[in-house]
Amino acid sequence: MNYTKLLTVLFIIGYSAKSFSQVEPVRPITTAFPFFLIAADARSSGMGDQGVATPVDAYSQQWNPAKYAFSETKSGIGLSYTPYLRELVTDINLGQLNYFNRISERSAFSGRILFNGLGGIELRDTGNPNEVPREVEPNEFAVDLAYSLRLSEEFSMAVSGRYFRSSLRVPVVNGPDITPVNSFAADISAFYRGEEKFYNNFNGRWRFGAAISNIGPKINFDDVGNDSFIPTNLKLGGGFDFILDPSNRIGVYLEFSKLLVPTPPEVFENEDGELTDESLQAIQDYNDIDPIQGIFKSFGDAPDGFSEELKEITYSLAAEYWYEDSFAFRLGYFHESEEKGFRQFVTLGAGFRYSSINIDASYLFSTTPVQNPLEGTLRFSITFNIGPGTYIEY
Repeated sequence: MNYTKLLTVLFIIGYSAKSFSQVEPVRPITTAFPFFLIAADARSSGMGDQGVATPVDAYSQQWNPAKYAFSETKSGIGLSYTPYLRELVTDINLGQLNYFNRISERSAFSGRILFNGLGGIELRDTGNPNEVPREVEPNEFAVDLAYSLRLSEEFSMAVSGRYFRSSLRVPVVNGPDITPVNSFAADISAFYRGEEKFYNNFNGRWRFGAAISNIGPKINFDDVGNDSFIPTNLKLGGGFDFILDPSNRIGVYLEFSKLLVPTPPEVFENEDGELTDESLQAIQDYNDIDPIQGIFKSFGDAPDGFSEELKEITYSLAAEYWYEDSFAFRLGYFHESEEKGFRQFVTLGAGFRYSSINIDASYLFSTTPVQNPLEGTLRFSITFNIGPGTYIEY
């Protein structure tokens, strides 16, 4: 059977979210549905793929929906589009549609549809080149709903529910239709936005955010192998806004992220090139880990101890400059350990706001010899602020 393109997509999509290294990594953590970890909007992707503590926008659903309780706009719709793996294929794309509504002074609800199109794939019997190929178009999508509540003037929390579905399974030529994978997950997040204070020659404001996303059961893609963890993820971030004057504002932000998924075990081969009994047992024990148990084990199960646990933490730095609340320029840097994936890149972004419309764009440059799948990709987002009236936040 000719599965060349499908296997390429399965490998890259399944592995690229945690490893782009051509150097053999020690123990990269891979999960199902890695597209949940891709920055799907141009604003956050222009800021080093972060958003847990940055100012609220229409795309906060992915990063921290608790921010919606601080939105000065009553409601909004956001659309974004990301071409993916353009150096290899032309029909893999990531798109999302976001909506939020601040329904009162203290609460808001929001939702998102996320779609990952993996392009068309032809399946045929290589022994019969004249056979009419069977075409399949695997895809993945998710639907989110969230509710955020402001618990004080400076602090809010949110809970989210997510249904997701994937047809990314190895099909059988001339066999039955592919049965999609269906599952669900939940998020919990918090956001703090301090009061604006005077600091000598400028005003300033602190921001902090935290989120645990994709808490849910393991899933199976082939009905014969072991279940896979979904990308349960912890994000912690903070930032400070330098409000220089009514026309100029600069925000600087720092974010840390860690997958709450157990580290794969260390395995060894015997002199015949086969896995030892101890390694086979370690793999079996790993596959038997419950996803909730795995969240707690992920903080202290790395075979090389605390030093390896630290390598599983990624971080990003970002800055955003606004002039007259009309033009924005963004810069970001993302860093991941060479032994855990080697994603290291610089991002640039820009934004334009006119009346009720925001337009954002971003671009990515790898800082290592390893090329990122989004290298050279220009990403776009557009936001429509709708609804009568706005909320005044100080």
